[in-house]
Amino acid sequence: MSVRWDFTGRGAVVTGGSRGIGRAIAEALAEAGAEVHVFDREPGQPGPWTFHAVDVADAASVAAAVASLPPGVTLLVNNAGITRDRSLAKMSDEEWRAVLEVNLTGAFHMIRALAPRMREAGHGRIVNITSINGLRGKFGQANYSAAKAGLIGLTKTAARELGPRGITVNAVAPGMVLTEMALALPEEFRERARAESVLGELATPQDIAHAVLFLLSDAARMITGEVVRVDAGQYI
Repeated sequence: MSVRWDFTGRGAVVTGGSRGIGRAIAEALAEAGAEVHVFDREPGQPGPWTFHAVDVADAASVAAAVASLPPGVTLLVNNAGITRDRSLAKMSDEEWRAVLEVNLTGAFHMIRALAPRMREAGHGRIVNITSINGLRGKFGQANYSAAKAGLIGLTKTAARELGPRGITVNAVAPGMVLTEMALALPEEFRERARAESVLGELATPQDIAHAVLFLLSDAARMITGEVVRVDAGQYI
């Protein structure tokens, strides 16, 4: 991918950056000159970043990792997420709780921990990775859809609270993305999503990364509190 943005001198944190969409975002930021810090539970394959073993659902783990960061980290991508799909009638308390804690509470922990640095710098960019299923719901994903919908509310509230300090907060809502996880699914699942899309194809992790880098860049300095769908038209 050619460099479209220049983040030289900027520090960034990408949660869940060891694989999938998060990895594509971390790679794109590093290629564009950012000093990238990946927060994840497992390191995955090495990349051009500093890895931190962090459980975003654990406030103490997040606080310790943020305290170890060098100065100048004012970019945050909240991408970490898990799924525990099951119908409402069969979903356990633990399946509900685990997804909410990682996908929603984890983003809250990260924003709360990094916002003071951004306020002090007078600059900050936060992008939360939500989902079109947080906008429309999805059978078997009550926990995931609720967490992603909550993330949209968190995005808009943080945008209001942090905007006066020069910090923008936005969200990107992918549809189905051709990650390793999606490619491991039976073809019928991908075909169903493809049939929903008006473009007749599905996004790649790099497509999501392009949208995220735009929102992190100064080209988007007047955009805040928005949800940008990158879904090949699945939602409409």
